[in-house]
Amino acid sequence: MHAIAEATPNIAVIKYWGMRDSALVLPLNSSISVTMDFSLRTRTRVEFGDFKKDSAFLNGKELGGDGHTRVLKIINQVRKLACAGEKCRVQSENFFPTKAGFASSASGFAALAVAADAALALHLGPDALSRLARVSSGSACRSVLGGFVQWNAGEQKNGLDSYAVQLAPASHWEGLLNIAAVVDAGEKAVGSAEGMQLTVQTSALFKKRLAELPERTARMEKAIKKRDAHSFFAIAMEESASMHACMADTKPPLRYMNNVSREIVRAVESLNKTHGENVCGYTFDAGPNAHVYTTKAHAAEVKNALSKVAGVQKLFTCGVGEGPRVLEAPAK
Repeated sequence: MHAIAEATPNIAVIKYWGMRDSALVLPLNSSISVTMDFSLRTRTRVEFGDFKKDSAFLNGKELGGDGHTRVLKIINQVRKLACAGEKCRVQSENFFPTKAGFASSASGFAALAVAADAALALHLGPDALSRLARVSSGSACRSVLGGFVQWNAGEQKNGLDSYAVQLAPASHWEGLLNIAAVVDAGEKAVGSAEGMQLTVQTSALFKKRLAELPERTARMEKAIKKRDAHSFFAIAMEESASMHACMADTKPPLRYMNNVSREIVRAVESLNKTHGENVCGYTFDAGPNAHVYTTKAHAAEVKNALSKVAGVQKLFTCGVGEGPRVLEAPAK
């Protein structure tokens, strides 16, 4: 019983930063993201069989500790649903930098959820798949869907109403591109899970951010539905700045962006000023690497501007993705 699935990262334009329940991975606010295409992807093979123990490998290295525990959260749930007792072997490969602010946990645990579901022929629906992926990585619950996705925070203590829904398919806005700039492909010093809880506990700005988010989220949803690029870019930058301000206000301060990141911000602002409108917009997750959204009409100009920023190591260009795909599954 084995299956192979691929999933891609999603990059949030309305961020999730802070949990109301860390054990169930329930967020304090709803979030909106764009699923990326297969330019950046994780491929995961899940096999259930007569193994001596459960094991998981990432990029050829066996996982232990927290990584192994997070994998087993998903595996144990699907085993329970399928009434299966076999041990499991998981082999994952990221075709892009890992733990560097490129949402590798989102694509990784989404691919794991989809592959585990396929291996045991559970045929879970999108809501259930989203909840399954969420238990190991909050952002992974959005990567089980393609296009433009909203993760509803929910209100129930058991988390059953906290899952992702698709706002629009990838085909809704085919001209939208994410030009990802690699600034530092190394692992960040403070992980997202630890960092966000520090922010919740110590940042005075965080309450103000939470109060502003419902209105900003509504504006972003409207911009997506109307394919309003100018507003989409403006709101993405506003949201990124809000989250990183709260990070800097955390005690001790969380400074995921570096000097190169700030030069990218200036390059984007300069381009928009030259055009007299927003032709692109940056967003930064918990890392120094930038995601600069633009349209096909301005992609070459944006790439040229980013390539001139000293310290940018590599550029990836991604369109809007259609979500995970199963490459191998048991015969019906």
